[in-house]
Amino acid sequence: MQTYQNFVGGEWVGDPARTDLQTRNPADVREPVAGYVLADAALTRQALAAAQAALPTWAGMTSVSRGRILSQASQILDARKAALAELLTREEGKTLAESTGEVQRAVDIFRFFGGLSYTVGGQTLPHDLPGNLLYTLRQPLGVVALITPWNFPVAIPAWKLAPALVAGNTVVLKPATPAPAMALELAKALAEAGLPKGVLNVLVGAGGEVGRILAEDRRVAALSFTGSHAVGRQVHQVLAQRMARSQMEMGGKNPTIVLADADLDLAVNLVIRAGFGLTGQACTATSRVIVERPVAEEFAARLVARARALTVGNGLKPGVQMGPAVNESQLRTDLDYVQIARDEGARLLCGGRRLDDGDLAHGWFMEPTVFGDVTPGMRLAREEVFGPVLAVLTVGDFEEAIAVANGVDVGLSAALVTRDLKRAMQYAERIEAGVVKVNQISTGLALQAPFGGVKQSSTDSFKEQGAGAIEFYSRLKTVYLDWTG
Repeated sequence: MQTYQNFVGGEWVGDPARTDLQTRNPADVREPVAGYVLADAALTRQALAAAQAALPTWAGMTSVSRGRILSQASQILDARKAALAELLTREEGKTLAESTGEVQRAVDIFRFFGGLSYTVGGQTLPHDLPGNLLYTLRQPLGVVALITPWNFPVAIPAWKLAPALVAGNTVVLKPATPAPAMALELAKALAEAGLPKGVLNVLVGAGGEVGRILAEDRRVAALSFTGSHAVGRQVHQVLAQRMARSQMEMGGKNPTIVLADADLDLAVNLVIRAGFGLTGQACTATSRVIVERPVAEEFAARLVARARALTVGNGLKPGVQMGPAVNESQLRTDLDYVQIARDEGARLLCGGRRLDDGDLAHGWFMEPTVFGDVTPGMRLAREEVFGPVLAVLTVGDFEEAIAVANGVDVGLSAALVTRDLKRAMQYAERIEAGVVKVNQISTGLALQAPFGGVKQSSTDSFKEQGAGAIEFYSRLKTVYLDWTG
């Protein structure tokens, strides 16, 4: 079992012999993974002070100099990819292939923003008078806070950290307690890459204490959050009271629409991957499948056959296609929604049970689950489960499919499967989602493209990822200069 301290002011802080929190492998809870010293209010304020003290020097460096450190960190992470992927699987539960892909995403993100550092800046604008110069400067905000979830414990910290750092901010990062190791491993890599002390501080602690201070403290100029809508709404309200900048990404209830002309083998493959990949524990996972009536019965039969054939188990074992829920609480939530769906009249087509045979008895496993006869008003069709539970809804035509897809109060990712180009273009314009996919899985994002939701999925102000991610972490200053005198 590894032991982690908090990273504050460039030092590892806390008694390494003390373990306030221990994570265990969700595939086999007999195996301890890591022990942590939890941060308290005093250490949180110490981290903010360290970030504030480091700000002038870091902000005073050129973006290119900052980018070189990110590029070096990318190389360090790449060299450790295999070990980090195994650690990620042991702590969070996803398959080794999924973990390897996620670590690679973090490597690529740091490389991307390292290169982007050569373009960070303002622009020169034409002035309407001779002898005058009009230009903009892009400058850092100051100390920023990041609160990240457990389901992508290295990719999401990376895609928030990289633009924040290259823009010249100093950072206090609070990862989610079910899987904090990856955030601390990022801190190790950045420190080895030459990041000055105090520029990055990582705290493992309770949201109600550490997160609350980060939202309330006036030294925090901006806060980026990914997590549940309930928590994100509270954090946003605290920040709004003091007019601090906020970025909230808060999940979805993502549809995949299958039209009657679709290639059904493709549709089933996409839904299986988007619904049961990552154990359904992705904010962009498909949880609603909206199918036109002429192909609904055939699609459901093929979907059920594929779901039953999935291999569930420890993500470190070859051939495993779906791992466990992250912890007992999440598994209980998943199973509770199975019962809710049955009570509301949905028809269980497959799955729905906890898996506890043999070695699976020591982990938080359940069967891939599919419900039919789901109607738009049911809770299973409206509320995010965050587990491997799919709701299949049948509609009469394309217009009804769009209405059902848009009939929820969130809008993060949405997919459509069709051969009809006209319908695809109409769908892209009319669907209420921040990420739109056609003949692709609802999960999976290009790191160079903007990401964010609409409606209650997001504050819908600044996008994450891509070159535009710099905008949240910086402000523009406009300069007028008359040089004729």
